[in-house]
Amino acid sequence: MPELTNPRAERVKAVRALAGRPMRERRGRFLVEGPQPVRELVRYMPARVHDLFMTAAAGQRYPEILAAAHAADLSVETGTVEVLDAMSRDAQGVLAVAQTWTPTLDQLGQPRLVAVLVEVRDPGNAGTVIRAADAAGANAVVLAGHAVDVFNPKVVRATAGSLFHLPVIRAGHLPEAIARLRGSGLQVLAADGGGDHDLDGLLDAASWPPGPDAPAGPDLRVPTAWLFGNEAWGLREEDLAQADAAVAIPLRGAAESLNLAAAAAVCLYASAHAQR
Repeated sequence: MPELTNPRAERVKAVRALAGRPMRERRGRFLVEGPQPVRELVRYMPARVHDLFMTAAAGQRYPEILAAAHAADLSVETGTVEVLDAMSRDAQGVLAVAQTWTPTLDQLGQPRLVAVLVEVRDPGNAGTVIRAADAAGANAVVLAGHAVDVFNPKVVRATAGSLFHLPVIRAGHLPEAIARLRGSGLQVLAADGGGDHDLDGLLDAASWPPGPDAPAGPDLRVPTAWLFGNEAWGLREEDLAQADAAVAIPLRGAAESLNLAAAAAVCLYASAHAQR
């Protein structure tokens, strides 16, 4: 195809407009910016790719993206640096437009580990938790309540491609989401600094054989959904009441607390370790 050279072209403007939520929802498409997210999109969800753009230099720098695109019979359009920058300042010479999708809780089957983000608004935090959940081997991430749009460009970038590895599910009401997760056989634990249970203690207890001498408390070895609260106010009392137990992460140093993404990574890896 001829190289795209006009950064003021209507097509370039249409791609750039997908940075806004109204246009994403209207067109059912979103931006995937940068070589790592685009690489994972092309590798794991090529059928979702609507457009794929690269500069000539990026094509030489990332031949594996071109190879995966060609293997999936995807067209790759070349644009100048000015065109790619006009589409997105975060493209780094590689940009895709992908079709949105809406996975549901009913599609999970029998998961063993799920992260539930309750009223989480910050796109960087949400994306980093999705990445951590993917790394820990979780089966899904659920965004409950008034949460950030999973197709927000900042969320997509922060996942570093993990968005295309596991289902990220929007759930409007937390009680309904919890009921469905329990119906799939999961216990529900809330990560909360004032929790009655200590995460280290639960990890120690997970090494005990079942029986009357086993320590009391939730068992990290069983399928689990973890609740993580909003960055500013955490989990509200009514949210905590939905959980089977509240678990605190021990703080050994002088730090007052962990941020959302760090706390989620610690809890998810604790469950993943106990389950193995």
